[in-house]
Amino acid sequence: MKTRMLSHPQSTVRHFGPIQVVQRYIRDHIDEPLNREVLAAVAGFSVSHFHRIFAAHVGESLAGHVRRVRLERAGRKLRMGAIDITEVALAAGYESHAAFGKAFKQQFGLSPSQFRQLDCASATRLLAKG
Repeated sequence: MKTRMLSHPQSTVRHFGPIQVVQRYIRDHIDEPLNREVLAAVAGFSVSHFHRIFAAHVGESLAGHVRRVRLERAGRKLRMGAIDITEVALAAGYESHAAFGKAFKQQFGLSPSQFRQLDCASATRLLAKG
């Protein structure tokens, strides 16, 4: 049903704007708790409809998208010379260096320490690939 709904051009166009607004809201409020009820309200959809539409348009779940955006921001901080990985981990919403390290390695294929050792151009390319 999700595929049929999004294959209709009017549905796709109608949902594109609200999803872009939510993505911008996520970027602008990435330091805050981002729950699906608030984000659904930003989009003007019910929670269940929002979850389906968001995943279909963005290609990842809401939680996965927020996690990726936070990890990319953490990667930019590391690329720019952040010294304390634990501080970066806490700013990204992780309760421990270990949890952050595991998530970071799953996302980028390198530990935060290994990532920090990359030259700026290599780190930027890795961040762009996500």
